[in-house]
Amino acid sequence: MPLTRLQSALSTLLGDARLVVSELPDCPLKLWLIDAQNMDRAFSPEETRRILEEPPYWSFCWASGLALARFLAEQPHWVAGKRVLDFGSGSGIAAIAAAKAGALEVVACDLDPLALAACRANAELNGVELTYSADFFGEADRFDLILVADVLYDRANLPLLDHFLSRGRQALVADSRVRDFQHPLYQRLGNLQALTLPDLMEPEEFRSVSLYHAARA
Repeated sequence: MPLTRLQSALSTLLGDARLVVSELPDCPLKLWLIDAQNMDRAFSPEETRRILEEPPYWSFCWASGLALARFLAEQPHWVAGKRVLDFGSGSGIAAIAAAKAGALEVVACDLDPLALAACRANAELNGVELTYSADFFGEADRFDLILVADVLYDRANLPLLDHFLSRGRQALVADSRVRDFQHPLYQRLGNLQALTLPDLMEPEEFRSVSLYHAARA
């Protein structure tokens, strides 16, 4: 069972941490997320080391993913009837939002097996079906849209922008960390507001999510 595997992995990292069903603000979805109470404490040096070595990013709903999910719920025409791949899927929130908005097919793609397990558990929680991939470059060039949220947290990842359109006709990129990238194919659509859950009390600047769109010529 994906949920049992996820809980075991989280317990190994943080002892008494638990995954709980969490409602999302202004979003019709819910996710299995790390309980907020466990984040409201000091971590031991050993816990800090483990978190840095194996961050359980799949147990959070990051601001850009939440913003993109809201965007798709409000504007389903972006995905309705289309084949969609969610790159770096994490908890699976963008993939699930695309499925809820009427996508023909949604592939949740992530290198981390635990993230794919989180996607499975969260897809089941929301009553949608996804397919799963651990290898973006192993996928055929067959997608109408590539979704990307919270992937450009490091500028070293910016070259990925050149690859998204190798597997899809269009790409939607949402990011709160690197909001000012310049790329000839990507046009900024605007700003969205969201926060990470559980709330990490991040600086206000990280609650401002930039949304970009690119289309293959």
